[in-house]
This record gives sequence, structure tokens and C-alpha cells, in this order.
Amino acid sequence: MPAHARVYTSEALVLRRLDFGEADRILTLFTPSYGKVRAIAKGVRRTTSRLAGHLEPFTRTQVLLATGRDLDIITQAEARERLDALRSGLWHMSGAWYCSELIDRFLEDADPHPQLYRLYMQTLRVLNDGAAESESQLRCWLALRLFEMRLLDELGYRPALVNCAGCDTPLRPEENGYSAELGGVLCPNCSRYAQRRLSLAAFKVLRLLQTTTWEALPRLRLESNVQIELEGTLQLTLRYHLDRDLKTWSFLQGR
Repeated sequence: MPAHARVYTSEALVLRRLDFGEADRILTLFTPSYGKVRAIAKGVRRTTSRLAGHLEPFTRTQVLLATGRDLDIITQAEARERLDALRSGLWHMSGAWYCSELIDRFLEDADPHPQLYRLYMQTLRVLNDGAAESESQLRCWLALRLFEMRLLDELGYRPALVNCAGCDTPLRPEENGYSAELGGVLCPNCSRYAQRRLSLAAFKVLRLLQTTTWEALPRLRLESNVQIELEGTLQLTLRYHLDRDLKTWSFLQGR
């Protein structure tokens, strides 16, 4: 974690919040320079609080914090970008909370990942626009899969999609296998060790998500069985590295 003064400022997004005492709230913040920061917002639950409207989930906020023994203290907050449309659609809001839970579960405190912060903000904006403009849910669905793939890359869990994770031979455009435990796609010869099959269509989309920016991602049309296969493959990988299920995932399965 970069050294900072006793009082420091940062841009932040709220990942999680917990009511504390009669009027306080403990927040888990995600910041670009300091990573995850746990801080307390004193009196924020009072109707007269000046902080309350600036510390909502899915709001990009500039905060001033004072270093504390166990928790830092939020002394000032100013909202810079509100993604209010996320609250109007259950599926889009669930997607946003899902991204928040992924970051919260994967990252330790004080472990900065500025690129992941930018990806998180970009994904929230895509979901917000999708909720506001009734954009194709498939486009928002792809944003979530891109987020999962890039999060794995950022944290050192990049799945092997070019060479076989078993024997290191170049992978061919055909049906292969997949093993989260072995680290990615398995060629047909190594597929006896696979945890699941991977169709050619799903294989191509995974490689596209791993190598293409959101801006350059084409507007794909995917059959429902391919979507289910991609979800299952990425969830298998996330669960393997987290060693737990995500609470928010169940809300997204009912799309």
C-alpha cells in the first residue's frame, strides 16, 4: 500500500456496508491507489448527515479520510458520478453487486489494483446504461463475462487458452476440455483430466474476451446453451480460486 499521511484523499466506490451502533456505518471502499480500505462514516445514518447521499453504492465519490487504529474515518465525501439507473432494474443491480462481491472476496486490504478499479467503473457504467436505455441484456451479460476474465488476468489467474494447460501443445479450433485445477483449456488428448467439455463456440468467445477491449468487442449473438457453457466455465474457475460460492451469483442465474 502506498504510504499516505494521517489525513489523505482518494476517489472511491463502496463495495460493502454494515450498520454499526445507532447511527454509524462501516464501509468497505475500493480505491485506485490504496486498494480496499475499511472505514467508518460516523453519524451517516442520521437524516441530518451531510455524508449520507455521497456514500451510496454505485456512486464514484471523492473522500477525505483520517487514518485510524482499526478503521479509517471518513471526514468528508463528495459524489462525482452517480449511477442511479442501476437501482431501477433488479438484474442490472444484481450484476453490479456481483462485481462488488468478486472484488471484495478476491482482494486483500491495502492491495491496490488501479486497472481493476477502472474495469470495475467501466462495467458499472455499462450496466447502468443498460438499465437506463433498455439495451440488450446480452450486451450487459458480456460485460460481466469480460469483467470476470479480466479480473482473473489482473490477479494472476489467467486461464490458458492458447496452449494446452496439460501438455502445452497449441490448441486447435475444435471441441476441447477445461480444468480450473490444471489452469485452463485441455486439448482432446488431455481431456480425460477435464472437469467439463468446452465447445468450439465457447472456446472462441473465451479467447475473444481475453484479448479484446470492451470498446472493440463486437456485438455477438450467442445461443443460450453457449451462454450457459461460458457462465459455467468461468464460475468453475472463480470458485476454484475463491474456494467458495458467491452469494450474489444466484440472483443473476434467473435472467
